[in-house]
Amino acid sequence: MRVLLSIKPEFAFKIFDGSKKFEFRKVIFKKPDIKSIVVYASSPVKKVIGEFEIDCILNADLNTLWKETQEFSGITEDYFLKYFNQREEGYAIKVKTFKKYKKPLCIKEDFQSFPPQSFIYLT
Repeated sequence: MRVLLSIKPEFAFKIFDGSKKFEFRKVIFKKPDIKSIVVYASSPVKKVIGEFEIDCILNADLNTLWKETQEFSGITEDYFLKYFNQREEGYAIKVKTFKKYKKPLCIKEDFQSFPPQSFIYLT
């Protein structure tokens, strides 16, 4: 199964240039069989730009999570801590392989969906 995940463009593009190998989330999917992520680059891009296969999903306290992911986080430690804002733990989705689409897709036309706040399941 796949999910359509909304990601800020600056981070979405870093996934597809290989400099960001972890996508951070405060909450994670309830369904355990998610194998890949379809990436919707949010405003101002507003397009589905590619997809990636999940290597694993890390769940840890913030200090441990940062130590394990910082080299390929694609963000600063300050941004990381502000994002998780007083939470004790977080999730990091590790990118295994990725495919950037040659032509970005329209979420309404190609997926018959509206942009997700966070994510939606795709069948």
